[in-house]
Amino acid sequence: MSEKKYVYSFGGGEADGDTTLKNLLGGKGSNLAEMANIGVPVPAGFTITTEVCTYYYDHGKTYPPELDEQMKAGIKKIEKVMDARFGDAENPLLVSVRSGARVSMPGMMDTVLNLGLNDETVQGLIKKTNNPRFGYDSYRRFIQMYSNVVCGLDNEVMESELERMKEEKGVEVDTDLDENDLKKLVQKFKDIYKEKFGEPFPTDPWEQLKGSIGAVFGSWMNNRAMVYRRLHGIPHSWGTAVNVQAMVYGNMGESSATGVAFTRDPSTGEKKYYGEWLVNAQGEDVVAGIRTPHPLNDYTESKTQTGLSTLQVEMPEVFKELCDNFEKLEQHYKEMQDIEFTIQEGTLWLLQTRTGKRTAAAAVRIAVEMEKEELIDKKTAVLRVDPKQVDQLLHPMIDPKFKKEVVAKGLPASPGAAVGRVVFTAEEAVEMASKGEPVILTRIETSPEDIEGMHSAKGILTSRGGMTSHAAVVARGMGKCCIAGAGDVTINYKDEQFKIKGTDHVVKKGDFISLDGTTGELLLGKADTIEPELSGTFADLMVWADEFRNMGVRTNADTPDDAKKALEFGAEGIGLCRTEHMFFAEERILAVRQMIVSDTQEEREKALAKILPMQQEDFEGIFEAMAGYPVTIRLLDPPLHEFVPHEDKQIEDLARSLDMDFKELKSKIEGLSEMNPMLGHRGCRLGITYPEITRMQARAIMQAACTLAQKDIDVLPEIMVPLIGGVEEFNNQKKIIVEEAEEIMKEYGVNVKYMVGTMIEVPRAAITADRVAQSAEFFSFGTNDLTQMTMGFSRDDAGRFLPQYVERGFYPEDPFQSIDIEGVGEMVEIGLRRGRSTSEDLKVGICGEHGGDPKSVEFCHKIDMNYVSCSPFRVPIARLAAAQAAVKTLKKNRPHL
Repeated sequence: MSEKKYVYSFGGGEADGDTTLKNLLGGKGSNLAEMANIGVPVPAGFTITTEVCTYYYDHGKTYPPELDEQMKAGIKKIEKVMDARFGDAENPLLVSVRSGARVSMPGMMDTVLNLGLNDETVQGLIKKTNNPRFGYDSYRRFIQMYSNVVCGLDNEVMESELERMKEEKGVEVDTDLDENDLKKLVQKFKDIYKEKFGEPFPTDPWEQLKGSIGAVFGSWMNNRAMVYRRLHGIPHSWGTAVNVQAMVYGNMGESSATGVAFTRDPSTGEKKYYGEWLVNAQGEDVVAGIRTPHPLNDYTESKTQTGLSTLQVEMPEVFKELCDNFEKLEQHYKEMQDIEFTIQEGTLWLLQTRTGKRTAAAAVRIAVEMEKEELIDKKTAVLRVDPKQVDQLLHPMIDPKFKKEVVAKGLPASPGAAVGRVVFTAEEAVEMASKGEPVILTRIETSPEDIEGMHSAKGILTSRGGMTSHAAVVARGMGKCCIAGAGDVTINYKDEQFKIKGTDHVVKKGDFISLDGTTGELLLGKADTIEPELSGTFADLMVWADEFRNMGVRTNADTPDDAKKALEFGAEGIGLCRTEHMFFAEERILAVRQMIVSDTQEEREKALAKILPMQQEDFEGIFEAMAGYPVTIRLLDPPLHEFVPHEDKQIEDLARSLDMDFKELKSKIEGLSEMNPMLGHRGCRLGITYPEITRMQARAIMQAACTLAQKDIDVLPEIMVPLIGGVEEFNNQKKIIVEEAEEIMKEYGVNVKYMVGTMIEVPRAAITADRVAQSAEFFSFGTNDLTQMTMGFSRDDAGRFLPQYVERGFYPEDPFQSIDIEGVGEMVEIGLRRGRSTSEDLKVGICGEHGGDPKSVEFCHKIDMNYVSCSPFRVPIARLAAAQAAVKTLKKNRPHL
């Protein structure tokens, strides 16, 4: 049986691997192998596979027994290509040790450079280069880095010695220190090491190498790397590879340099080389901010305005060779590249290439322009843009150049950025906004009564609630920035202020704060923001997405304005219109409350008669805005207590308005309270208890539809019964709806094609979907409620502990943000399959907030849904995600209208 291969060599125009082994060699290692194979000048090296990382953690931080011999063979290959020997005093080979996960995690893991130096080999390096200053500078850098990365010494300990020496010499930059200064610094660093660790600095290159490899594997589980993986959805189980590569030096004098470059502008996507370089420097100098980097070329200088010299001018021949390699790499990978390079005494070396990070605007432009350049096809262009990035194009955002000081963090409930003065009530938000003041509505949690204040505010901050809380759902629908569940924010309504737990920060009413709804970060004061710009290339991309997409995308919209905005973003109908949101307008809430506190059916019907024309007007506006597209209207869903006041002063005002006794009214309101209202008297249960509510809503919907039909406006109403547990509840409500619909069409003398369906959000409804589908004409999965009922989470309270669950790996993501495919997803699939087992052409969609989450959209495509529905500003995200799902699976879904 052949020995398992853990070490893959590259260099000298050949390599053991290539990019097909990305999962095994990591992104960096597979790219180095590929670069070597296509003739790009890369220093020789080898990659230790990700399987070793997994072994390392599974076996008590030890290595496979075969690794040692394979590493020695790998070093011999490097020695041969680079014509140097590891540990040799005359002609020493020095190496770097770097991490390399299968996806780029810039700056998250550790690196060691100049490995192999000791008191003997440094003399060989000096003799070889005839540059004592360079030799001792490399040596002091190695000791400093090894002490920090491998041994855990705070970098400031040795850095402060460097600063002290510069101060004593009266110089400002490292390059002004001479060889004697650096020689003294080497000795000082070794003394510090011995003092801190009780033993001399290791001189055996093999010991140095093993220590550094262990440190890189160890850094896979450091805190910053784990946080980065959690934020970017990267599994901890992947592990990292380790790349051991021959050192080449950019700090060997004025003909040497180092730099980083992109083959296109990462900010704008323009097809121009963009980068930075430093003469007589090593790679970390460019990114560490110790010295000010120079612009790579004229284009970079035009953007940065540094006034410093460019590589294009200083080393024109090397610059031309570099550009030739840029072109070779971009043509080969057919993707924008991020490249690290070193020039050693006039010779160019490329240290690595990887797919370049870019802004959302740049991602769209690069994808579209590469298609037009015939580098890639339209399908590849559609796959190139992360749907989540599209959010950045639709909302204001914190200027990337602004230095953020984060004081608290919550859930990124609705993306974008908002800057404004703190207010604690909806009334204050409306009043201050009417005077032109930007405000941030700050609440413990919002309720439907806050709707006008939320509309007036620039952004919303809550200390409680999750990703599907009232604040989150409404803010996303409005396209407002929102941070929900910021648990460290302690709000005191009485004192009109909030404090940040664990700090001295106190924020009072009227103080400015800034919200980053994309990250969930709260900042004090005014942050700089930039407005979004939708380019022509974005329109091109969305046209292509629609060419490949075969699952419909609708919107969740409650007003004509929301509907029009969603149409602008490409929505193909309304998948959820929440009728209760219409009840909170000032001129109608009184009639709603009168209906709620009525004692008799006759009194309720009298109050409902006042509401009916208002509802009809609402529906007419929405139908007209969505002419020709289906509009799914959910009947009243929330528990009635949400519509009434709960503070004595407000109850007194209502009592006067209704000419009722305060105590009697308060008693009735208290009688509406429930221990668990989300599982209480709501949804179809209200319509069954009070059929007059269902009757009024059905009449308002159908009268609106018939009024527009008389004007030859095409209307397609879909009336949706919420929260059923079985077919009996649905049939009870459907009978009322059909009776009203038939009667009204007869009255108006028109025939409107309407449908009656149901929301599947109770697990029992999903389990009995075969029976429900015999009566319901469509299903819409309400995955917000289905998630909380299937998983046993309160969606308003789970935000307190769900982040820890995700962090500890109990769930890959917050199940209220991205559908829990194993549990809730299985429930959805059961409901869909059983429904279609008795009604083959059953139309099925999803209308929870998952409808705008790319992973959830892909799941919906996979199980053959007709459409997804999401808030207006997430429609482009869903369109792109649906297109990507279709391209990946090559699967056509059912017609979606």
